[in-house]
Amino acid sequence: MRKGKPIMKNPIAHKPSRRRFLSLAGKSAGLAALSSSTVASLLREVQAATKSVAHVSPQQLAMNEDYWSVIQNSFSVTRGIINLNNGGVSPSPRIVTEALVRYIWQQEDATAYTMWQILEPQSETIRTGLAELFGCDREEIAITRNASESLEILLMGMDFKPGDEILTTTQDYPRMLTTLRQREKREGLILKLVKIPIPPRNLNEITAAFAAGITGRTRLILVSHMVNITGQITPVKAVCAMARAKGIETIVDGAHSFAQFDFKQKDLGCDYFGTSLHKWLFAPKGTGLLYVNRDKIPKIWPLMAAESKQASDIRKFEEIGTHSAAPRLAIGEALLFHNGLGGKRKEARLRPKVSFNTSFDDNQSCAIANIHIEGTDPSAIASYLFDKHRIFTTPIIHDEFQGIRITPNVYTTLGELDRFCDVMENVARKGLPA
Repeated sequence: MRKGKPIMKNPIAHKPSRRRFLSLAGKSAGLAALSSSTVASLLREVQAATKSVAHVSPQQLAMNEDYWSVIQNSFSVTRGIINLNNGGVSPSPRIVTEALVRYIWQQEDATAYTMWQILEPQSETIRTGLAELFGCDREEIAITRNASESLEILLMGMDFKPGDEILTTTQDYPRMLTTLRQREKREGLILKLVKIPIPPRNLNEITAAFAAGITGRTRLILVSHMVNITGQITPVKAVCAMARAKGIETIVDGAHSFAQFDFKQKDLGCDYFGTSLHKWLFAPKGTGLLYVNRDKIPKIWPLMAAESKQASDIRKFEEIGTHSAAPRLAIGEALLFHNGLGGKRKEARLRPKVSFNTSFDDNQSCAIANIHIEGTDPSAIASYLFDKHRIFTTPIIHDEFQGIRITPNVYTTLGELDRFCDVMENVARKGLPA
C-alpha cells in the first residue's frame, strides 16, 4: 500500500443489532450527511409515512397510492420520460444524492488527510449495515464498485487446473461468460453451459438442468439469482445444496435480486455472492457488495495484489488504489431509505399484479418482466415506445428468445404502467405504425 494510506483496521469488533446500526447511522460522523436539515427532513417523511401504515400488510400496502406517492416524491426523477429501465442502474432517492454531494465536499478539505484518516475508516459502519441486510458476518463483506467487479474477483481469483469445468447457463450475464471464456482460452478450463426453460413450469426444471450438466470434473457452479434478461428467479438454495453434496462450490450472481426482494444469505446457502448496490438498493453509482464465506477468504486471490498479512482479511478485495470515499459512505443513506421502506413492503410493491412472458409464479419473478409481441422486432418496439411515447425500455435479443424487458421501480406510478400497457395493447392489435 502506498505510503501515507493506512491499512484498514477493524474498529468494530462485534456485530451490532439493527437498532444499534441505526443508532450508529444517526450519530456517526461516517453518516454525517444526516446532520443536513434537508437530508434529515427527507428521511423523516419516509419514516412518518411508513409508521402510519405499520399495521397494513405489505400486500395491501402495495396498492396504497397515498403511501407510495410519498416514496415517489423522495426521488428527483423527471416525469417527461417513463423510465422502465431501472434494471441496469436506478436513480437514487434525494437522501442518497444529498449525502453523496456532502461527502464529496467534505473529502475535498485537506483531501489526503480527510479522505484516508476521517472518511475511509467510517466505511466500516457501512460494512456492518450491509452485513446486517444480507444476514452474515461483517468480516465476510467487501465493498466493491459493482457486481461485475465482485464476480470477477471470484472468477479470476479461484485456482483451477486444465480440464476443470465451470457450469452456468446460456442466459448468464455476458460479462461473466466473457471472463470465463478468457480463463478457458488461457488455462484450458472448460466452460459448460446448460439451457433452462423460458419460463419453466416449476423451479425443479431449473435445478434438474444444472444437475444434468454436472460431471466428475465440475468444480464450480455460477448461478444468477435473478436472470437479468427475463426476470426469472432461480432455485438458488436447491442448486447450492445439490452442489455442496457433490463437493462443488457455488457463486451466486445477485446483481438484480439484492434489495429487490427479501432474503438473507441463509436462504441461499451459497459460498460466494456478488451484487451491485446502484440497482435495487438505490445506492450511488459505482457501488457493489461481495460476500465470501469466511473460511474461504484465504484461498481467493484478490483482483489487485494485497499484502500477505491480509490473506484472511475480506478487505484485501478492496485494494484498488486511490478512490473516492463518498460513494461508499452514501451507501449508508441508501440503507436507511431501504430499511425505512422495509424489504417486504418494497418487494410487494415491485412484484407486478399483471405479468407478461415472465412466470406468473411469485417464487419465480418480481420487478423484471419480459414481453414479446409475435411478429415484431423488439428493437423497433423499443424505439417506437421511446420516440413516440417517451417510454424507456430495453430490447432483448437472445439466441433462445426475444422481447422487451421492463423494470419499473418504487417511484413508478400505476398511471405510467397503465400508459405502457395501453401502448403495447394497441401495438398488439394494430402493429407498429408505418
